[in-house]
Amino acid sequence: MVMREMDQRRPAHVLLRGAYDKPGDRVGRSVPASLNPMPKGAPDNRLALAKWIVDPSNPLTARVIVNRFWQMYFGTGIVKTVEDFGSQGEWPSHPELLDWLATEFVRSGWDTKAMQKTIVMSATYRQSSRAAQDLVQKDPENRLLARGPRLRLPAETVRDQALAASGLLVEKIGGPPVKPYQPAGIWSDLTGTADYQRDKGEKLYRRSLYTFWKRTSPPPSMMNFDAASRETCIVRENRTNTPLQALNLMNDVTYLEAARKIAERMMREGGSSPTDRIAYAFLLTLARAPRSGEGEVLMANYRNRLDYYQTNRDAALKLLSQGDSKRDETFDASELAAYASVASLILNLDEVITKQ
Repeated sequence: MVMREMDQRRPAHVLLRGAYDKPGDRVGRSVPASLNPMPKGAPDNRLALAKWIVDPSNPLTARVIVNRFWQMYFGTGIVKTVEDFGSQGEWPSHPELLDWLATEFVRSGWDTKAMQKTIVMSATYRQSSRAAQDLVQKDPENRLLARGPRLRLPAETVRDQALAASGLLVEKIGGPPVKPYQPAGIWSDLTGTADYQRDKGEKLYRRSLYTFWKRTSPPPSMMNFDAASRETCIVRENRTNTPLQALNLMNDVTYLEAARKIAERMMREGGSSPTDRIAYAFLLTLARAPRSGEGEVLMANYRNRLDYYQTNRDAALKLLSQGDSKRDETFDASELAAYASVASLILNLDEVITKQ
């Protein structure tokens, strides 16, 4: 019904001091006078407004969109206040760049994929994120773009990346929301309503985009990684680093199950030696081989965990029982648990959850 025009238009008024019960002057349908006007003869309906919004002569729409794209890759928009392009917003750090990106976006026919490619293939984006300490002190937010971006991944991407590396991620597009793992009792304790009933099967491994969201009790894992609560519209999320995030990655069933499935891939696909298998886990999660010092630390961890689980089989089985997916029982439980511990350690590395 909201997509239909009303047969008889409802009168609109300026609300005095914003109070809904204090109407002021009556107003008609129009666009802000400070922007380009509607085309002559255009009807004053929503279709005409939609066409005006994406008209190439509109100076605002394309700039807002490409600025959000830029924030997605660099952590901060060319206009830092991505939620406010008005007089109270911040001036763009690179106005000419914003203008060029906006006009190029319109020229390409609003081709979103092409714009992503333009940004990620630019020399600016492909710079190393390493920087001298004096440069970091002078420009901590990298507004001068003198180095590549380095920022903690969004909450949704942290989870999806772990599922992808483990082979659990279901890449099906579309469909209703799903209810993946959450702590028991969280809905009933916080809201007094019926408790959370999680899904089974492939629904547990859908992309985080499809996670069911209850505003009075949002997914705690998402909130730990600074996802917006959705109580209000947020286009610029904060990014923090807290102990809760480390505890989440080390103990949440999602990541323990992902670590086990990565361990199975290590043993199945990564060669026959522990060194090769650890290198394969690095390739799955970091897209590179471990450096010598990193490999030595992980090998020591693997041997320590293997000794422990060989004498504590119950602990190994408890670790391997996390999650609904079936364990590959052709692998020795103690060895698999040791590799799962290594995989869990890798998933906790700063480099895994940080784009750099």
